[in-house]
Amino acid sequence: MSKSLFNPFEDNADAVARAEGASPSVSSLVRVGPQTPSIPLDPDLAKAFSEVRGADKLSTMQREMIEGQQRDRNAKAERRAGMSPIQRRRDLVRENIAANRAGAEAHQHVHHIHSVLALCGLPYRRPADDMKEYHREYGNNSLVIYAEHLKDPQTGRMVRPGLPYGPKARLLMFHICTMALRQNSAEVEVADSMSAFIRELGFDVQGGPRGTITQFKEQLHRLAAASMKIGLWDAKGSSTISANPIRSFDIWLPRDPAQKMFWNSTVHLDTEFFASLKQHALPVDIRALRALAYSAKQMDIVTWLGYRLRKVDRPYPISWDALREQFGTEIRSRERKFRQSFAEDLKAIQEVFPKLSVKLGEGGLTLYPADADAVLVAPKSKRRIS
Repeated sequence: MSKSLFNPFEDNADAVARAEGASPSVSSLVRVGPQTPSIPLDPDLAKAFSEVRGADKLSTMQREMIEGQQRDRNAKAERRAGMSPIQRRRDLVRENIAANRAGAEAHQHVHHIHSVLALCGLPYRRPADDMKEYHREYGNNSLVIYAEHLKDPQTGRMVRPGLPYGPKARLLMFHICTMALRQNSAEVEVADSMSAFIRELGFDVQGGPRGTITQFKEQLHRLAAASMKIGLWDAKGSSTISANPIRSFDIWLPRDPAQKMFWNSTVHLDTEFFASLKQHALPVDIRALRALAYSAKQMDIVTWLGYRLRKVDRPYPISWDALREQFGTEIRSRERKFRQSFAEDLKAIQEVFPKLSVKLGEGGLTLYPADADAVLVAPKSKRRIS
């Protein structure tokens, strides 16, 4: 019998179909007897049952193991049937992360972003069209983003797309920063089409005014037009980096959505920004961000917790005022509403990371020392990225 048969995290198409509310493609044997399953089996388990029975008389233990795995799948499918699509997505990611916490497969999911961008963050929601600057600070780190101009490929005029915002702008920066570090170059080779690029980010390709193509295209324009000042300060002094993180990115976007889009598949990062990125890269498991990609604030909380938990060696309390200063920019004056909102966001994150070593109380949030398998990010490497 295949050893992988009883792996509870085995990738199985019918198990996923059950989680989504669909029925398995094939029913199991109907007749019940000593050598016949007592419950309907998914096709892969029915096949294993038949193969073992064909090779030798099926023992009670073998039968119970196969049927036990089917019962576990059924229970999981029943539990997920009561979830919303977003909750189901978080649960599937939790299972995937738990099954692949080490080795090459887990390593490929580790993405990076400049720590100042992660800690200070972009706007959560669409800023006003006339908003030209955005300021954020966290501890000794500062970030100012300016909405600059970009040449419209359709009209030939200089236009101001606006400030980047929301989950998709964050995913784009994670992807571009990660590719730059992996390729060790400020000139980043990305997918050679918009559709392939979106798939690399973990999204379905959808057209139309509200589709993913339109949404990512808008955030690419906003990021390409943005200029930033990144401020860093420590005991040795302070430094300010003035950069357009995406120095150039040529893309031609036709008016007709059915027409093929052409673009230059090389993104050019500002060299000073790239040098700073190598010194201040924050690692995060991209699977977690994709599971929380419907909420920019939840994504920011994940990256912030990943940064803080790596340094915690004793219980560390963080007050509600400090949390509201960090994450409550849009509801700063409504403390009760912020507490409720933050608790809901933390609950969503804990659905992906049930071992998260934090506790929410009347005074705020307390961080606790975490084992390696409980933190959100890869352990901080002692080797500098070069």
